[in-house]
Amino acid sequence: MTENKTADTASSGMESTIPPQVIGAVLAAGIMSFCGVIVETAMNITFPTLMKEFRVGTDSVQWMTTLYLLVVASITPLSAALKRRFTDRTLFLWANLLFLVGVLIDGMAGHFWLLLLGRAVQGLGTSIALPLMFNIILDKVPARRIGTMMGVGTLITAIGPAVGPTFGGLVSTTIGWRFIFVFLVPVLLASLILGLVCIRAKPAFHQAAGLNPVDVLLIVLSFSGLIFAISNASAGALSWRFTGSLSVGIASMTWFIYRSIHQNKPVIDMRLFTDQLFSLHVCAYILYEVCALALSFILPNYIQLVNGRNALQAGLIVLPGAALGAVLAPLSGRIYDQLGARVPILSGSLISMIGLAGFALFGRRLSDGLIIVLYICFMLGIGLSFGNIMTNGLRQLTQGEQTDGNAIFNTVQQFAAALGSSTAATLVSAGQAAETSQRLGTIEGSWHTFVLLVVLGFAETALAFILTVRRRSAYR
Repeated sequence: MTENKTADTASSGMESTIPPQVIGAVLAAGIMSFCGVIVETAMNITFPTLMKEFRVGTDSVQWMTTLYLLVVASITPLSAALKRRFTDRTLFLWANLLFLVGVLIDGMAGHFWLLLLGRAVQGLGTSIALPLMFNIILDKVPARRIGTMMGVGTLITAIGPAVGPTFGGLVSTTIGWRFIFVFLVPVLLASLILGLVCIRAKPAFHQAAGLNPVDVLLIVLSFSGLIFAISNASAGALSWRFTGSLSVGIASMTWFIYRSIHQNKPVIDMRLFTDQLFSLHVCAYILYEVCALALSFILPNYIQLVNGRNALQAGLIVLPGAALGAVLAPLSGRIYDQLGARVPILSGSLISMIGLAGFALFGRRLSDGLIIVLYICFMLGIGLSFGNIMTNGLRQLTQGEQTDGNAIFNTVQQFAAALGSSTAATLVSAGQAAETSQRLGTIEGSWHTFVLLVVLGFAETALAFILTVRRRSAYR
């Protein structure tokens, strides 16, 4: 009896052990995702500088973020099909090389359109790397450690928003914004070496990839149309830039969903949305990401254009909240593994809602200290719940469905991020156009965005309550 118990204990311990090679593979793919996020948040800080140097407005400079996110959102849905066709090692190699090329283009760019081109190429790399990291976790990590490792994956990407603004502010105010890209080159090379060592080139299944050119075109048209419509909402409902783009986006998305439902091997299986619990998790995830990216766009600009601080000071002001959200990611994953979904997801949603309400209440007179406190509150909630919403959403699916589910979560994350930054930029630009000074316009546009985020935050909290009450705690 004792021998059997000892054997069971040893077996249980082996089932919970994560091989070092798997950890190395996750880190290698995660570093690329980290680079994508850190460039995004670091460049947000430099927007006022870029606007002066390249003589562009707020509505133009925000495409540095929106175009990148749009490319990622358009390509990420292909990740499930690519995984069925190519090895992890091949996908990793292409992702890393594409990102390196994009970084070099931006580091040497002499025109604004070259900056945008570089960001688009970086988006291609990130769109492969981000789902690859989570697919490795889902495939290689023992089930009882999934929550913790998903938290580690979230931590890797969450470190970017934590250090990005400070990093961008320090570099741009001392040696110039171009060195933001220069400093990423050795980091990407280190990722490349680690990935080649740890990601094995096992034979691919060579299944039908489902990469129908019509489906790929519909994905691009869907996200491009919707994001372009949001970016031009201020033009009015009768403008072709808004109504025309919105119509193209909705029509393309509808056609893509119809084709996906009626195909044997779709690019991404949209039939997963027939699972109501999975759909609720995806909706909550989208609302959270819209709020997070809208704030990451507004706060650095508010601190500089309204409170009169420089880029470095703006980065330091948002650092405590962003760092807290990043550090909490693996801890909240451990809480999920031990206590289930309800505690971290519901408590995190409520805490984030308090932070958003504070921004709306004091949005016209935000001091630096108040921004620090409210952003810490919001990011505390993000750290507790955001990654766990994805983890728990994927646990509503069978093991065979999780690759498509992962592609869906990563796709909607990037689309929601683009939607959040575009919406915030549109509202701030409208405020600036309606007021006599840039400072007053930024205040009004930011306040209107804060009010919108409160509404979205309330909806996310309601969904968090529903999905934690109606939960399935185990894999089907």
